[in-house]
Amino acid sequence: MNTEQMTAKIAGGQGFIAALDQSGGSTPKALRGYGVEDGEWSGDEEMFAQIHQMRSRVITSPCFASGKVIGAILFERTMDGGVDGLPTADALKARGIVPFIKVDQGLADEADGVQLMKPLDKLPALLEKSVGKGMFGTKMRSVIKSARPTGIAAVVAQQFEVGSQIADAGLMPMLEPEYDITAEDRAEGEAILLAEIMKGLDALPEGRQVMLKLSIPTVPGHYAPAIAHPKVLRVVALSGGYSTDDACAHLAKNPGMIASFSRGLLQDLRKGQSDDEFDSALGQAIDQIAEASVAG
Repeated sequence: MNTEQMTAKIAGGQGFIAALDQSGGSTPKALRGYGVEDGEWSGDEEMFAQIHQMRSRVITSPCFASGKVIGAILFERTMDGGVDGLPTADALKARGIVPFIKVDQGLADEADGVQLMKPLDKLPALLEKSVGKGMFGTKMRSVIKSARPTGIAAVVAQQFEVGSQIADAGLMPMLEPEYDITAEDRAEGEAILLAEIMKGLDALPEGRQVMLKLSIPTVPGHYAPAIAHPKVLRVVALSGGYSTDDACAHLAKNPGMIASFSRGLLQDLRKGQSDDEFDSALGQAIDQIAEASVAG
């Protein structure tokens, strides 16, 4: 797939984007959920080798190439690795799946009700490498924990600022200002967030688009104005800690929003499963998430 084909796939594809980008501190938790105990690896290299084996098993499962997964977000080490003898991005594209790369370097400490992204000092080199490996887009996450207007404005401003650098490098930026689903003032904060996002979208230069990855809103259809905005290629939803069933139930109430789940996709997979058991569990999750993504 070339860039034009990948753009069309993401813009109009009937399916969802798989989030396979756990990194750093989230990797041990992901491995435990998969049934790999801490004692089964020693040091970062062995840890990341274990997670790559899991991701490779997901990508090579027949159901992953069913057409219902239209994109996949990777961690840098996964991008640098291979699947079935091919670079990971090429293995995905061979299955009709558009590759994205996680580019943030983690979260700063909470201040003003939010966690901004840490300084992205490695971004220029990572973007250059990602373009060379044939990636289509990027993803970067910040977190909102409270409905403080100045904090939310700072998160959105940072996302759009870095997004411009990414677009200038020739990649599609996926902005992810996640709203903590446990926040008591989330409905109020999501109204502020949408207003700030719309300001950022309106300020984008002609011909430029971004993607948005957002928590499933408390009010169904809340992000419809962003979904309809001409500067938005696609709006995707994170599962945010919801179970697969709950995430899909909430997502189905939001037409135009498709899934980009990690936990919601992988929660029932275990290292000790036979290939048939693994493929069955993954296939059921893919079917359920795809159905919720095209609802409405």
